[in-house]
Amino acid sequence: MFSKVIIAEDIDGLNFAVVQALKELDILEEQIDYAKYCDDALLKMRKALQDNEPYDLLITDLSFKEDHRKNELKLHSGEDLIQTVRIVQPNIKIIAFSIEDKPYRIKNLFDSYEINAFVMKGRNSIPELKKAIQTVFNSKEKYISPNIAHVFQDKTDNEIDDYDLELIKQLSNGVSQEEMEFKFKELGITPNSKSTIEKRISKLKIYFKANNTVHLIAMAKDLGLV
Repeated sequence: MFSKVIIAEDIDGLNFAVVQALKELDILEEQIDYAKYCDDALLKMRKALQDNEPYDLLITDLSFKEDHRKNELKLHSGEDLIQTVRIVQPNIKIIAFSIEDKPYRIKNLFDSYEINAFVMKGRNSIPELKKAIQTVFNSKEKYISPNIAHVFQDKTDNEIDDYDLELIKQLSNGVSQEEMEFKFKELGITPNSKSTIEKRISKLKIYFKANNTVHLIAMAKDLGLV
């Protein structure tokens, strides 16, 4: 089993629950460390590497509440931490433990940062976390919570492509849904029928869980898509 684990989580109750889960997997308390800030977690990981005693598992939340230290911090999210850790310690196993449910963000964590598991916080999250830890330790398989496993199953419904990105880009540039057919024809983008464009925009709203087109654009900007 893992010999040295670090947990990045800013809620004390969840920290305790994760530690208990690790103990049930025969990981001793002295083998477990935790940090409430991503910067602190990274500092501890750098120090462990310098001491030749690296962590072999990182369990991190994705969202951290801002407080009085917000202007001091360089890493503001678990995603920032994961991205940096993959550079600092490429081979460490990483489990994201979060309430995040947006397919694009979850899939991007696997595709861009090569996380080893994603466990959604919820009623059954601690048993799932234990299963994820065992899976990641015992095999090269990835683990994802069953209720969001569809992220990798149906590419038609759960992936966005260049066409979708162009659609979002034009919407963000002020092109209305009604004008999009003519804009796509002008750019030579196909399919460009009104019905196809309407269907794709509806799919994107569902995909990003956006209430309307303005909300869709705002979410796409937050994710760095436009």
